[in-house]
Amino acid sequence: MPELTISVGGRDFEVACQQGEEHFLRSAAAMLDAEAQTLLGQIGRIPETRMLLMAGLMLADKAAGIEDQLRETQNRLGELQARIDQLQANPAQVEVPVVPTEVTDTLAEIAARAEALADRVEEDV
Repeated sequence: MPELTISVGGRDFEVACQQGEEHFLRSAAAMLDAEAQTLLGQIGRIPETRMLLMAGLMLADKAAGIEDQLRETQNRLGELQARIDQLQANPAQVEVPVVPTEVTDTLAEIAARAEALADRVEEDV
């Protein structure tokens, strides 16, 4: 089991982790250290246990906020997916008007008359 030295709030700690988990441990330690550094900047020197407790609580608060955002996002995603499913199940109906036969016949007759007139005008010229 690998042992690592991590630094939190300017203090070093020896910790062990599972093989291959070193990156995750370093990442978690960096997050804890960032909170500890914030505390040290605001309060100054504080006892190790209090610093670790406060830094842990600050991280827990951030995690709780992210969980709330995740829950809201999942709810919104569920609503949107339900809407997509509804739209796919009931696609919009588009009505295409049908031109009545009388109109097309009348237009064809008008076109024939126009061609006949054009032919007569052409003959007269």
